[in-house]
Amino acid sequence: MSQSPHPFEVAALYHFGRLPHFRDLRAPLQALCESHDVKGILLVAEEGINGTLAGPPGSMQSVIEGIKSITGFAGLDHKMSYADAPPFLRLKVRLKVEIVTIGDTSIDPNALVGTYVEPQDWNALLNDPEVLLVDTRNSVEVRIGTFEGAMDPQTESFSQFPDFVKANLDPTKHKKIAMFCTGGIRCEKATSFMLQNGFENVYHLKGGILKYLETVAPDESKWQGDCFVFDRRVALGHGLRVAEELTLCAGCRVPLTQEDRESPDYEAGVCCPHCTHVLTLDKKAAARERQKQIQLSRARGKTHMGPRSEVG
Repeated sequence: MSQSPHPFEVAALYHFGRLPHFRDLRAPLQALCESHDVKGILLVAEEGINGTLAGPPGSMQSVIEGIKSITGFAGLDHKMSYADAPPFLRLKVRLKVEIVTIGDTSIDPNALVGTYVEPQDWNALLNDPEVLLVDTRNSVEVRIGTFEGAMDPQTESFSQFPDFVKANLDPTKHKKIAMFCTGGIRCEKATSFMLQNGFENVYHLKGGILKYLETVAPDESKWQGDCFVFDRRVALGHGLRVAEELTLCAGCRVPLTQEDRESPDYEAGVCCPHCTHVLTLDKKAAARERQKQIQLSRARGKTHMGPRSEVG
C-alpha cells in the first residue's frame, strides 16, 4: 500500500440496521477509536450508526473493520477523503434516538427506500424533463453549493423536511422526484418518508454529493459551488479538494466567504454578518477572551482545543 500524501484520512460512514443493544456499544467504539488515535463523531442508535472520523494514514481501515466487527454491520457504507490539517480535535461517541433526525421513528429505510442512482448515471436522470430535483439539505448547505435547477426546501434542519414535502409536493402532480444530500444518509429517510406518503418514483444519488464529486469530471458535472461537510475542512469541491476560500464563523458556525470576512460586521473568532446582531454582548465578550487564548496558544506552539460547541 502506497503512503498517502496527506497526514489525515477521513471516513464518512453510516449503516441502517437493528442494534437493540446499542447502549452497550459506546464503550468499545470509543476504545477502538482511541486506540488508533482517531477523532471525530459517531452517532449510535437502535436504527444503526452514522459518523465522520479522521486519523493517521492506515488507521481508518482498521477502525472501519473494527466498527463492522462491533456492530455486526458487514455492509457498512463508508467514503474516504483526505485532509492536511486535523478535521476534528476531539472524539465524541453519542447515543441517539435517530442517527439522522427526521423526527419520526416509524420511518425505516430497511423496510422501504427509494431507487439508488449511481453517480455516473445521475446526469442522465436530471436530463429527464419530468424529473423534479430536490435538495434535502438545509439552507446554509444549499447556499454553499447545489445541483443546477435543484429545489431548495429552505429548511434549518432535516426534521423540517416532512413539513416541506407536505406543503410543496403532491404525488398526483410530481411523478418523478430525484433527491440528494451530502453522503446519502438523509436521502435514505427522505425517500422512505415520501414512499410512505404516496410518491411512487423516488430516486436518490447513491453515495451522495461527495461520491458524485469524486466520480464525475468537472467538465461533465452539473454541480455548482462546493459541498459543505461537517468538520473543520468546511467544504469540498470536485475531486474532494478542500475549498480553501471558506472558513467557519466561530459565533454561528455558518460557512464564510471572502466577502463575508471583508464585512465590517465580521470579527475573527467572534461573529460575522449572519450573527453579529443576534449574539449577546456576554457571548461576544466570552468569544473575544477565547480568541485571545487561542492566539496565546499559537504563539507558544500549542493547539487550543476551542469551545465545546466547535466542530470536532
